[in-house]
Amino acid sequence: MKLPEMAFTPLDWSAIAPVEVPGTTGTSHWRSFEAGDLRVRIVDYGPGFEADHWCDRGHVLHVLSGVLGLRLKDGREITLAPGEGFCVSDHGDAAHLVFTEEGCRAFIVD
Repeated sequence: MKLPEMAFTPLDWSAIAPVEVPGTTGTSHWRSFEAGDLRVRIVDYGPGFEADHWCDRGHVLHVLSGVLGLRLKDGREITLAPGEGFCVSDHGDAAHLVFTEEGCRAFIVD
């Protein structure tokens, strides 16, 4: 990931309207900032959310609250608690699918 040229940009997440993104089960709500190929998000995954696709995009993810599960296409499963996260490159180690039983809030840069 390479950050694009841009001015210093303060982000007031509460002023960014959430967009509902459904999963296979449950819904998530994204508050996003985009500049060029950069996307920065606060994502609220609702209880029972499971993504509707395997993602192979690079991310830096940090769990703010709740618990987030990740299934990797190679069979691994990882659980992340508040203060934990992961980094993976585009088409990196393994495609991943997110899910949560109780709900989760995450900060994501991709």
